[in-house]
Amino acid sequence: MSRTFMTVHGDGIPKENSPFINNTDNDKGNTYDGTNMALFEEEMDSNPMVSSLLDKLANYTNLTQGAQEHEEADDDEGQKKKTVKSPQMGTFMGVYLPCLQNILGVILFLRLTWIVGTAGILESLAIVGLCCSCTMLTAISMSAIATNGVVPAGGSYYMISRSLGPEFGGAVGLCFYLGTTFAGSMYILGTIEILLTYIVPKAAIFVAERKEDEVNALLNNMRVYGTCCLALMAVVVFVGVRYVNKLALVFLACVILSILAIYAGVFKTIFEPPDFPVCMLGNRTLQNNNFDKCLKTDIVDNLTVTTRLWKLFCDGTETNATCNEYFLNNNVTLVQGIPGLTSGVISENMWSQYGPLGMLVENQKLESVGGSDPAQDIYLPYVANDITTFFTLLVGIYFPSVTGIMAGSNRSGDLRDAQKSIPVGTILAIATTSFIYVTCVVLFGACIDGVLLRDKFGDSVKGNLVIGTLSWPSPWVIVIGSFFSCCGAGLQSLTGAPRLLQAIARDGIVPFLQVFGHGKANGEPTWALLMTAGICEIGILIASLDSVAPILSMFFLMCYLFVNLACAVQTLLRTPNWRPRFKFYHWALSFLGMSLCLALMFISSWYYAIVAMAIASCIYKYIEYRGAEKEWGDGIRGLSLNAARYALIRLEEAPPHTKNWRPQLLVLLNLDSDQGVKHPRLLSLTTQLKAGKGLTIVANVLEGTYLTKDTDSKKAEQNIKSAMSAERTKGFCHVVVSSNLRDGVSHLIQSAGLGGMKHNTVLMAWPGTWKQSNDPQSWKNFIETIRETTAAHQALLVAKNVDSFPNNQDRLGEGTIDVWWVVHDGGMLMLLPFLLRQHKVWKKCKMRIFTVAQMDDNSIQMKKDLQMFLYHLRLDAEVEVVEMHDNDISAFTYEKTLVMEQRSQMLKQMQLSRTEREREIQSITDESRNSIRRKNQTADEITLLLQFYDNTLISFSCTETPFVIQAQLIHDRNTASHAAVNDKVDSGPEHVHMTWTKDKFFTERNRNRDFNTNMAMRDLFNMKPNQSNVRRMHTAVKLNEVVVNKSQGAHLVLLNMPGPPRSRGGDENYMEFLEVLLEGLNRVLLVRGGGREVITIYS
Repeated sequence: MSRTFMTVHGDGIPKENSPFINNTDNDKGNTYDGTNMALFEEEMDSNPMVSSLLDKLANYTNLTQGAQEHEEADDDEGQKKKTVKSPQMGTFMGVYLPCLQNILGVILFLRLTWIVGTAGILESLAIVGLCCSCTMLTAISMSAIATNGVVPAGGSYYMISRSLGPEFGGAVGLCFYLGTTFAGSMYILGTIEILLTYIVPKAAIFVAERKEDEVNALLNNMRVYGTCCLALMAVVVFVGVRYVNKLALVFLACVILSILAIYAGVFKTIFEPPDFPVCMLGNRTLQNNNFDKCLKTDIVDNLTVTTRLWKLFCDGTETNATCNEYFLNNNVTLVQGIPGLTSGVISENMWSQYGPLGMLVENQKLESVGGSDPAQDIYLPYVANDITTFFTLLVGIYFPSVTGIMAGSNRSGDLRDAQKSIPVGTILAIATTSFIYVTCVVLFGACIDGVLLRDKFGDSVKGNLVIGTLSWPSPWVIVIGSFFSCCGAGLQSLTGAPRLLQAIARDGIVPFLQVFGHGKANGEPTWALLMTAGICEIGILIASLDSVAPILSMFFLMCYLFVNLACAVQTLLRTPNWRPRFKFYHWALSFLGMSLCLALMFISSWYYAIVAMAIASCIYKYIEYRGAEKEWGDGIRGLSLNAARYALIRLEEAPPHTKNWRPQLLVLLNLDSDQGVKHPRLLSLTTQLKAGKGLTIVANVLEGTYLTKDTDSKKAEQNIKSAMSAERTKGFCHVVVSSNLRDGVSHLIQSAGLGGMKHNTVLMAWPGTWKQSNDPQSWKNFIETIRETTAAHQALLVAKNVDSFPNNQDRLGEGTIDVWWVVHDGGMLMLLPFLLRQHKVWKKCKMRIFTVAQMDDNSIQMKKDLQMFLYHLRLDAEVEVVEMHDNDISAFTYEKTLVMEQRSQMLKQMQLSRTEREREIQSITDESRNSIRRKNQTADEITLLLQFYDNTLISFSCTETPFVIQAQLIHDRNTASHAAVNDKVDSGPEHVHMTWTKDKFFTERNRNRDFNTNMAMRDLFNMKPNQSNVRRMHTAVKLNEVVVNKSQGAHLVLLNMPGPPRSRGGDENYMEFLEVLLEGLNRVLLVRGGGREVITIYS
């Protein structure tokens, strides 16, 4: 039997060892034989034949529960997979009964009667309806997700994470884990409450001496016994989890028998109501714990004696003792606590009876005479509210009684047909439990008197469980049944929660949880169990069942909310893989369920809801920050694609307004010979400038063809991404392979980005070695890039000395960012320092703006105008106006210009000579090979290539003795022809084969070199500099003097970048001008605007 598994490779991306994706390893033994499919031979190396694919799919079966997910291989742990029997559980045993057991529990037995009495039948039905509708809608969404493919063990966590992505999966998975853990606390507290209140009250360690201390004593007992019970259950789970699973049916039987006992007791009340009288003083309910008769006085042996009740309200046993005024003014009466189904009490229990903490439980139909003192009533044996009650509180307390709908999906690996059993079993279980809850609300209200319903702990009926008084044949059926039910539910929570945490930890999406992925040799989650017990203890220390219930309600509601969201997103996106077998779902139902979950969260407890959402948000952002490497084909990714497409189309409609303009960067990186990033600080500057906002495309051009440079391209892309990650640069990487660098950069400037999401600014490093480079193409490419960004109306930023720029960990101290605003570029010079100062590296730097005033300018007025302009721009900066007068051009400037032009002319001559030499070398080499082949010369001859400065190339061969040089001269257009005679060689008019001595050869070479050198030097020294170049050099020298004087100590200097000359003949002079302009400055950012306004004074 073949199975499909996935292997997570080192890059964190899961690869599937299945017939779907390049499964060549598994089929290497299958040889191809036959000619009818020869056309597809090459495809079969990587893609299987259809017959093979179908065969493997037909043999696929679900993984069993407890095994790792189908996409996680066991190779890392070295465990061999064991053959398991096919799962055989059906809908009833596998889904229906587990869901029934998890849904019905502690709230039904301990709080439902109190909720009915407090909220009234109508509002109780509303609470039940809201909660059950929420779970039913969630079950519909869950059924759709569960039937859309295989659901391994992991239940709701698996479904949410694979539908909404690792960020949501981790956040909601941990919320679900916390909900399950606090559910364990609630069940343990319920167990202890039943034990201490109804089974063995005398086992209490803390006993209240006064009535007002009873609540605190109960809470302290719950803490002590709850901690002991938690420790015992944790040991049981650690030692024998298999027995917990085997006892599940026993616990379920206790629940079912208890419910049957309730229904039997209800119908019995029609004929013979049970006798549970409630003693009333006036219209107030009394705690019937410390007296046996509901009488003030009794006649014994014809004598009137006071009863034990008298002693509770009076300061003595005498009939003339001082008594409570209300006790004296009102009579005591007995009211039947369970009048029966046909008594008509249902009409009295229709409406709510909410009240504050300490409000007495009263029957408004009975007479009551005044005289009460609220300050004294709390010390008297009245039944009173132990908490303030209101509708939303009861919703939070009740909701845990409808959780547990995920039990079936958690066991999907054990089901014979999970895609059929999960929807049917879960929906039937919810329908059954909803029917039970609705009927119990109505029957409780119709059978039990209101004062007994509102008596939470049964104090008025001698400490009996209120729901137990209704059951048949005995209250102990309910007490014992509910006790074992709560025990079983607590054990199930302590069994399931650690496994859920272990599954999340093994997924690797929350790094700090990885320790909880380990366990015992058999896979039991030891560390996760300890963590679960620790969190569960927090709930135990809270000690109040009514306080813990809303907490776990929040976490479960959040889990259900995201199940509905997952179904809605997948349905609306119409993802091709979204093909659930369960057809009775709709995105509107999912949205309704999601809205209902959100509403119930805030209805139950708005502050708990905010805390739960904050926890989930923090986990989400943490996973996002650490970079979730899992790719599960989730719906959020599809949603992101749709949203991106919609946004890109919208961006195409109109260019961005000036208020929305921000630099969208195309960063041109240089790589070394090993494809490593040369200037990583350029990425640091990008991060500091962008702060994660807007578009960033980091690009590089490789020279060659894509077919030959494919490997280098991938390596370069990986290196750039690593550098981006190290520098925390958020953006996209783009490596282009082009026949030459110039075309590649041009293509990037034109086509990088998509639709309206294109770059508007190019960032690059200054070519610092352009003078030392033998290849002038480097600085020519730089200048062409400047021209192309200008033509494309894009801004340009050039960082000089970029390696000295600060990295993201540096914190620059007090200093300045100096802006030299020479020409208006649309406001880029103003905007960039503002953006940089948003980053913590530049935060302490102050901004200074310098502008240049000419002879005719009013520098004082310029300063005032600039200050007003900055005020309207809401920028805080110092302003200084620097005056530059039209001084005479200095001899230094004239000489520097002359040297520049002489150097330029020399480079031109050398470049021309080099071009012709390269063209002639090839023809000479070919001719030499032919000559050597004809002569069949010996192997010990060495061919030497000597170059003349006058472009004469001599190819000669020499032997040791005698030294004979056979020279072949090729002349360029500037040299005269040399003639010689060799009787063994036939040569054309341009090719002369000669035999020279060594001395004669070097003499001839030096004579030609000296002649040409003298001619070239004479031309250079007779040159006169171009007056336009002199003026430009003068500007560069003077401006450099001013900038160095004012800003040499600045942390960063921003300066307008002069444009290149229109004529390409002066490109090398342009580079010299920039060098002079920037001389003596450390960190410089040259800025060239894109031809549009990027900053505005308007709001």
